[in-house]
Amino acid sequence: MSQNLKLLSKLKTMDKGILFMLLSAFIAALSGAVAKVLSETMDPIEIVFYRNLLGVMIILYSFKKVSVSIDSSKLHLLFLRGLFGTLAMLLFFYTIATIPLGEAIILNKTSPFFVTILAYYLMKESISLNTFFALIIGFLGVILIIKPFGIEMSFEHILGVLGGFFAAAAYATIKKIKDIYDARVIMLSFMGIGVIIPLLLFLFTPYTQFKIHTEFFVWSLIALMAILSTASQWLLTRAYSLSKASIIGVVGYSSIPFAVGFGVMLGDSLPDIYTFLGITLIVIGGILVSKK
Repeated sequence: MSQNLKLLSKLKTMDKGILFMLLSAFIAALSGAVAKVLSETMDPIEIVFYRNLLGVMIILYSFKKVSVSIDSSKLHLLFLRGLFGTLAMLLFFYTIATIPLGEAIILNKTSPFFVTILAYYLMKESISLNTFFALIIGFLGVILIIKPFGIEMSFEHILGVLGGFFAAAAYATIKKIKDIYDARVIMLSFMGIGVIIPLLLFLFTPYTQFKIHTEFFVWSLIALMAILSTASQWLLTRAYSLSKASIIGVVGYSSIPFAVGFGVMLGDSLPDIYTFLGITLIVIGGILVSKK
């Protein structure tokens, strides 16, 4: 009984931003697994369009329950958050469709490094020795999983890292506007632009061909992905609003083991000893960061 009380006490004192990010990471990995299945029948740009379209509907419905006011003083930052987030998502879903799920998630997880750099230079956030040490451990873990000296960096890998940069830019923008806009407004800016850009690509470029899908299974997966992604984005937005960007960025590494697990379930090969060691280092880094 006393042990349960101690556990509850620890959960109450733990940084809420970290808890939100852990849950967001798990849901995001699950959403990525759904997107991987969808990529077998849909173009990645189509997936981005439908995922955000349903997300917009969910957010707009929430406004009927609890209305919010919109400050017009920082609309340019709101637009940048949406633009950066959409570019990151387009690149992320493209890599999911072209390379193994775990690998795509790992490349996207280069974003915490960019987040730390942007947080230091743009938001003047200090980096403690504890955070710096955790970053090194997380970085070593990523190296062991990617094994960059044993693979050929393809065009898809480069796009994956570029997606990580745009994701970091979006996260840094959240930090600038978190005290101005409601989390749902921030999410709406992201999802709204995530509908507009794929639509523009469809109308004015030859790169996208939207198809009419009538299969119930496909639409069920689209709806599930939209719900999961919306929940993950809300948790992520709240996490960055409650804690330092550099800390939350490192905790975001927890999505890597989740993604590797889902990837194996979808048919990816079982991770080797180096991958397991990398996951362990990433978890250790997350634990160190979570300590006050």
